[in-house]
Amino acid sequence: MASVGPSTTSTQPALPSGPAVFKTIPYAFILPEIVCGTWVWILVAATSVSLPLLQGWVMYVSLTSCLISLLLLLSYLLGFHRNSENWKVLDSLYHGATAILYMSAAVLQANATINSEFGVNAPLNYQLNSAASFFAFVTAFLYILHAFSIYYQ
Repeated sequence: MASVGPSTTSTQPALPSGPAVFKTIPYAFILPEIVCGTWVWILVAATSVSLPLLQGWVMYVSLTSCLISLLLLLSYLLGFHRNSENWKVLDSLYHGATAILYMSAAVLQANATINSEFGVNAPLNYQLNSAASFFAFVTAFLYILHAFSIYYQ
């Protein structure tokens, strides 16, 4: 007689640990998120910040997201998740919220880029701000990809 109760085996794929993190989607997006976010932070810091409120938010979002993503990457590499489903929820919520924050930071950085076109040291600051805007939008896109690709595993 076959049992009709719930199955004890999980059909969900195991969460990666160690080097497998870099080969598994969406977790492979974490390292590019950190690298691109670090470039945003470096490029904004290299400009003469003419709009401290706008670019302060960009610096806050990029630095905080970079540090939290680094901690998340280390926790996956060291296997702190112990294959718990709660980590998928945490990962999804973190990357979804960060995608929204990064999109707002990218738009503000684009505004700072437009405003720096004719300011002091215009060519250099404009180029640095343009590069920071580019990396901010790329990073926001990576966070969006990460947040949504968790649902398609």
